[in-house]
This record gives sequence, C-alpha cells and structure tokens, in this order.
Amino acid sequence: MSAFDYDLFVIGGGSGGVRAARRTAALGHKVGIAEEYRYGGTCVIRGCVPKKLLVYASQYSEAFEDAAGYGWSVGETEFDWPSLIAAKDREIDRLEQIYRRNLEKAGAEILKSRAVLEGPNQIRLLATDKIVTAERILIAAGGRANPFADMPGAEHCITSNEAFHLQRLPESIVILGGGYIAVEFANIFLGLGTAVTLVYRGKEILQGFDDDLRHELHQAMLRKGCRIVCEDTLVRVDQKADGRFQAHLRGGECLDADEVMLAVGRQPNTIDLGCEKAGVELDSKGAIKVDDYSRTSAENIWSIGDITGRIQLTPVAIHEAMCFVDTVFLNKPTKPDFDLIPTAVFSQPELGTVGLTEAQAAKDLGDLDIFRARFKPMRHTLTGREEFMLMKLVVDAKTNVVVGAHILGPDAGEMGQLLGICVKAKLRKEDFDRTMALHPSAAEELVTMYEPTYRIRGGARVDG
Repeated sequence: MSAFDYDLFVIGGGSGGVRAARRTAALGHKVGIAEEYRYGGTCVIRGCVPKKLLVYASQYSEAFEDAAGYGWSVGETEFDWPSLIAAKDREIDRLEQIYRRNLEKAGAEILKSRAVLEGPNQIRLLATDKIVTAERILIAAGGRANPFADMPGAEHCITSNEAFHLQRLPESIVILGGGYIAVEFANIFLGLGTAVTLVYRGKEILQGFDDDLRHELHQAMLRKGCRIVCEDTLVRVDQKADGRFQAHLRGGECLDADEVMLAVGRQPNTIDLGCEKAGVELDSKGAIKVDDYSRTSAENIWSIGDITGRIQLTPVAIHEAMCFVDTVFLNKPTKPDFDLIPTAVFSQPELGTVGLTEAQAAKDLGDLDIFRARFKPMRHTLTGREEFMLMKLVVDAKTNVVVGAHILGPDAGEMGQLLGICVKAKLRKEDFDRTMALHPSAAEELVTMYEPTYRIRGGARVDG
C-alpha cells in the first residue's frame, strides 16, 4: 500500500493539467486534481474559446455589408451584446462539464479548491484546510493577465478576463498593447461597432511576426476605422464623474473612453503557491524553472503549461502533458518538441504563420529566396471591399527548404495549420512547385509562386 494519498496530484484544471490527470488515471494510478475556479483553464473559460466565439460574432457586420455585392438585401440589422454573452456562457458551461466528465470517467478525483504546496510531497487544500500527500506533483496552474499595477488608475481598467463579462458593449474603448491578445480584441470590438484606439509602445504591432504581415494588418485595421497609436503608452487612467474614463498617454494626449483595457502580457500563477516550501525554483519573471523533461528543481515535482514561462499556447501545454506521462509513468523519456509551432492571430483579416520570419531567417541562415504574393481575394471582387491577402514563403537559398510560411487573409489560421505540416517536414520549394493547384482558391498561390519576388544576398535585398 502506498505511503501517499495519491500517486499523482495535479494543481490546475486547465488543458495541460486535465490531460495529464486523465491519462495517468486511465493507466490505473490514483490521481487527484485541484482547481480553484473552473475546469478548462484559461483557454476554455477565459481565453481562446470564448474569444473565438466573439471573433465570429464580430465578423457578421462585414458579412452583412458584403452580401449586397452578391445580390442579397439583408435589411436593417441589430446587435445585442447580452444575447451574445449569454450564448457564449452556455457554451463554456457545456465545455467545462465535458472536461469534468472526462476526468471522472478516467477515475481521477476532482477537487474544487485552491491547492498550494506545503512541502516536497504535501499539498494544502485551502477550501478545507486539509493537507494531502502525493508521490509526485504536477504544477499546471497557468497564468493571469498582467494587471499593470504600477500605473496610476490601473484599478479602473479591464483585462481580457473582464472583457468576456461586460454588462454592455462599450461605445468606445482604449486598448493598451500590441500583441495578439490586444490586436484580436481590438478587431472584435471594432467589428461590433465600438470606436477603438489601440496604443502600443513599439514601432509596429505584433512584434515577433513577419514584418510584411504586421504592416499589412496595421493598414487593414486603419481602413476599418481603428485608430492605432504606436511608440506611446498609458501613464494614468482617471474616472470621470459620469463613470467614463480618461486615458492619459505619455505623449500628452488624453483619450475619453467607456472602457480602458490592458493587454500587456501575462504572468505565471506562482504567487503564494508555496514553491519555496517545496524547493521549486522560479526564474526572474516568477515562472517555474523546468528541465527538458518538465521536471522542476524538486525531484518529485514537475510543471507544464503557462506557469513555466515557455510557450504559452494550449496545444503546447497538452503536448507537454503527454510528454510528462510518457516520461514519468510509461518509462519513455520524451522531451517536448517546441520547434516550428504553427500560430494564428484571429484578427480581421487573420494571420496564420509557421517557421522563421524573413528577418529571423536572414539573421540565422544568411541567403534567402523570398516568394511573396499580395492580391485581393476572390470573395471581394464583387463586394468592393479594399482588403488584401498576403502570402509569403521564406526559403533557404542554400538548401531550397521552406523555412517559413506566412499568410494574412481569410482562413489564414486554417492554412497555417496545414503549412505547419509542410514546414515541419522540411519540404523544399520544388515540393510546393510540383503540387497541383486547387483552383479557384486563395491557397493555390502557395504552389504557383515559381520565381522569387526578391532575394537576400549578403544581408542585402536583390530584386528580381
């Protein structure tokens, strides 16, 4: 009989923690999993799933306008924010119940409580103030929105958490940030009719993405009516007598808005988690340090997902969970593979990307061949909408391997997933060239760009 209450105890009921708990319990081990809020974690409850539902909702305004070009008379339209939020909440409830049922079917014990470390093998359940023991512990407690607490008036601002539960749709909003969360919410509110100002300290939105896509999306957002203020930031937010807010910019401008949203990154949920009691070391940003196999500095404690500060994506956390179970319970040591992860930004138009950007590839590989196509997608030939699609392949000139693929336009995220297979497989440009085009489609451009648009040689661009 085991000297511990559990063979594995998981702290955190997000996608990574639930996957690890399910798989381990299904193997016949005694597993406990604790979640203080709702099962499903950031992605299902207050992240990518509800956000994607809001993205869909925000796209209908343009769809109604575009329908006229195809002979449809849509008539007067009206949007009801509370109806959308209620429908979103019902779907989130449904998904949470699926997460819980899957844990129960696997045989894991579900605990609704905040859980903190009391020692290398001890966990305190704060809901009952009970201490339980576990032979192995997996920390998968995720992250939270950065509250930007040093800014005066930050308490007046919302984050992505509160954006999903607003009582009414704001007529105007100021969003601080230029990453994918800020950009996605800017497009959501814009599509729903809100006046949006996006403020970002950098020179261009979406740092880390390919420069051509960043610039093209910026221009598209401007055409849709979004105001984007780069190389500036908020220094103070005041609440006025009428309940609205004034956002003061470092450059001196003062913006009136119904809401001010902070989208300036996320922080790991390690505060008051008891890591020091268990000998779990943190890095300078408060994330849990782990080795290549997700083991922490404590021999029997592992950690996965956003709390480790590695790559903050749901599929990555699930992959890390699978590798953890293989390593610890199936005697198949497996390192998570973080190379060439496809990524999407559900802006309007959206981005799908995998591999190296042109700037990264030029730095790492030197000589490149760049294949680039910018065109109006066929769906807009009758709508009159000035919106363009951009496709770009980055090719290592020495090997002819496609090392990066980047798309801006309708369904770019879906194409990005498929391109991820191609880039992961290290296909060469000739593999793309000998693939028959699917016509008529936007994606056919990926296999019909036969000649480089330009080349990078010796660090310089060579046209033609």
